[in-house]
Amino acid sequence: MAVYTDLVRYRELFANLFRRNFQARYRGSALGIAWSLVNPLALMVVYLLVFGVLFQQTGTPHYPIYLLAGLACWLFFSTSVQAGARSLLDNAELIKKVRFPRQLVPFSVVATQLVTFVVMLAILIVVSLIFIPGARATAWLSLPLGALFAALVAGVALLVACLNVLFRDVEHILAAALLPWFFLTPVLWSVDQLPATAQSHHTLLEVLHWVNFVTPPITAVRDTLWLGTLPRLGDFVYLVVAAVVALLAGALLFRRVDDRVALEL
Repeated sequence: MAVYTDLVRYRELFANLFRRNFQARYRGSALGIAWSLVNPLALMVVYLLVFGVLFQQTGTPHYPIYLLAGLACWLFFSTSVQAGARSLLDNAELIKKVRFPRQLVPFSVVATQLVTFVVMLAILIVVSLIFIPGARATAWLSLPLGALFAALVAGVALLVACLNVLFRDVEHILAAALLPWFFLTPVLWSVDQLPATAQSHHTLLEVLHWVNFVTPPITAVRDTLWLGTLPRLGDFVYLVVAAVVALLAGALLFRRVDDRVALEL
């Protein structure tokens, strides 16, 4: 579809938008890209202390890897979607002055967040290879799975970017929804470590797993790094289908609102 082939046709423009976003994010900082690791690592330490020590979640083997794998995926998703929602609004002046494929704007924002995600995955692969010998054959699979997840996130970011131009409440609804969404996603907790009373609610747990479209991708990526196994077939198929659906939905909505974007801005 032209919405995505324009990424190739206008790759130089896309690269310029990416560089502008990337440089603006770290302009004037001494550590540069290292700052992208400070937040997830600080969160990991806090959550590890709270859930690993205070709430005795240490029954989960290699809990730091379990936690960091989930956080890497979640932070990439949440920051990309939030930044993507405002991307067209934040670039209103450029969009109104110059005619160019406007979908490149939210995609460049996702690409900027993707840098942090790739760095986090690379660190996780190294840590997994060191501390989980059984994952040496599967840890590398987190990269193609991460690429599929990035495609899913790109589609969702394009969707919310278009919707937020039409309905400015979208970014506020999204900001309010992300916190409860985070706690309903198995990033901090593991189903196996839930109390017996919670595990008895099989239907609820199944709903939380399959209705929450972020859970199967996180589980698939985590399985290769933390368990040292191939992702479950259901999670892998879900990830592929969700990525395709998100990209198609984003493209269809963008084509319908593209002519209205400059007017709405």
